[in-house]
Amino acid sequence: QVQLVESGGGLVQAGGSLRLSCTASGRTFNDWPMAWFRQAPGKEREFLAAAIYSGGHKQHADSLKGRFTISRDNRNTVYLQMNNLQPEDTAVYYCASKFRGTKEYVFWGQGTQVTVSS
Repeated sequence: QVQLVESGGGLVQAGGSLRLSCTASGRTFNDWPMAWFRQAPGKEREFLAAAIYSGGHKQHADSLKGRFTISRDNRNTVYLQMNNLQPEDTAVYYCASKFRGTKEYVFWGQGTQVTVSS
C-alpha cells in the first residue's frame, strides 16, 4: 500500500523560510514523479513542482518565481524548500505521486498546513 507522509509545515513570518518533507512507502519511487501541490481556502489546488529521482528531472511552476525549490536525495523522499514566504502562500501543502507516463496524480499525502503571517 502506497503512503505519502508530509512534514515541516507551520507558522512563519513573511519573508521567512520553511522546508517541507515527504516520505513515501509501499514501493520504490525512483521512476515515479513526486510532486508538491497546495490548496488555499476557497481556491483550487495548485501545482508547485515535481521531480523524478532517476535522471534528476525537475519541474517548477512559473508562478513561484524561483522562491520554491524541489529536491530529492533518495528514491522515496522529496523536499520543498520555500523562501521569502508571503501571506498568500498560506495553504495546505500536499505531496503526491503517480505512475510514470500518466497525467493524473493518484497517490496523495494528508497535507501539512503552512501559515504565513504579515
